[in-house]
Amino acid sequence: MSAIFSPAMKFTTWRKLWLALAAAEKDLGLEINDEQLQQMKDNLYNIDFAKAEEFESKFRHDVMGHVHAFGEVAEKAMPIIHLGATSCYVGDNTDIVQLKEALKLVQSKLVQTLGILKVFAEKYKDMPMLGFTHYQPAQLTTVGKRCTLWMQDLLMDYERVTHELENLPMRGVKGTTGTQATFLELFNGDHDKVKELNKKVCNLMGFDKWVSVSGQTYTRKIDYYVLSILSGIAQSAYKMCGDIRLLANLKEVEEPFAKNQIGSSAMAYKRNPMRSERVCSLARYVMTLPPSAANTHANQWFERTLDDSAIRRIVLPESFLAVDVILNLLVNIADGMVVWPNVVSKHVMEELPFMATEVILMECVKAGGDRQELHEAIRVHSMAAGAVVKGEGKPNDLMERIAKDPLFSAVHSKLDTLVDPKLFIGRSKEQVEEFMAEDINPILAKESKHLEKKVVDGVNV
Repeated sequence: MSAIFSPAMKFTTWRKLWLALAAAEKDLGLEINDEQLQQMKDNLYNIDFAKAEEFESKFRHDVMGHVHAFGEVAEKAMPIIHLGATSCYVGDNTDIVQLKEALKLVQSKLVQTLGILKVFAEKYKDMPMLGFTHYQPAQLTTVGKRCTLWMQDLLMDYERVTHELENLPMRGVKGTTGTQATFLELFNGDHDKVKELNKKVCNLMGFDKWVSVSGQTYTRKIDYYVLSILSGIAQSAYKMCGDIRLLANLKEVEEPFAKNQIGSSAMAYKRNPMRSERVCSLARYVMTLPPSAANTHANQWFERTLDDSAIRRIVLPESFLAVDVILNLLVNIADGMVVWPNVVSKHVMEELPFMATEVILMECVKAGGDRQELHEAIRVHSMAAGAVVKGEGKPNDLMERIAKDPLFSAVHSKLDTLVDPKLFIGRSKEQVEEFMAEDINPILAKESKHLEKKVVDGVNV
């Protein structure tokens, strides 16, 4: 990601845009020769940044600084570099190219994250786990089913990224205020050639879509859409890692922890969820950025004002760089998550007796018991068991109380089977299987090339 937003990427793309423009202008009849184009092609990556900075300091203009730096190494082409263009021709179109390449990288890492989480979800698809609403114990779920909630959010993010990639338009060749007046002059009033010039340049740069109309810049609404997608990814990551941090406190699920890792300089026993905390910290920053893009778009007066420039140079690269790190961390966390089955089971069994009472009630009624009498007995036993748990700090003894009460003799012989946690997970296992088959596997098959890529980004904690 750093390479995508590097000066080298930015300014070589400027040169590619100048070459594409000159090549298209030559094809459409302007007096540009092959030698000029060849010199430009031969020097796309031959950038003397010090010289460009020197020219920029002289002219107080970054684009003209690089026009002259390019012209020094492509001398024959100097007279036709930037012919008919405005600064936003290279500036805005390069921004779009960078956004496209950055979105591709984000898409790839989303697929890798989904692929790793799939393995985890399938492994634990039928392991009962306490569900929570209001952060209070509720009906059981499974470790794998909870993981699918994280995956569903990331899948939606993948779909948004994919849609944006398929529809992201280039600014194209639009001129100073978007009217293409200079190019119309260059081609002696030939509107068809001006339209063809725009198409040729966009195609040469790898785009088959472009904004139909513009002012000097492409509409800054595109930036808002892109930052909103990145904010969505940050939200998904925060939700996932927030859950992991809570699970770590319960000692049920933990992120990877290196053999020699130190959790606290003072408290040697600590295992802090530092990776997840870092994700949440970065995600909180990314989620603040869409309003910046919204304000930038809303405050563009008429065809363009320059107060969009400085802030975009900050928020566009930083948002992608932050999301890139977030996804690196998600891959690392998902690939090494640790589940502690005995702790998970202990917490389930502490709450399950209360959940099992409805099943016990129905079984006793089917055996001829009085529903109202049984209901009252369960209520009394449940309150007493709750008092033991909360008031005395002892284990839940509700099943022992029911086992000793003759009112429930119809189920005494099968109490153990009635409180099997797997009877209370509903369709969790089946939902995991269906989600993988119907939603995840088709995406992973379609995007298999991303799963084959080696992750080279390191994670330092």
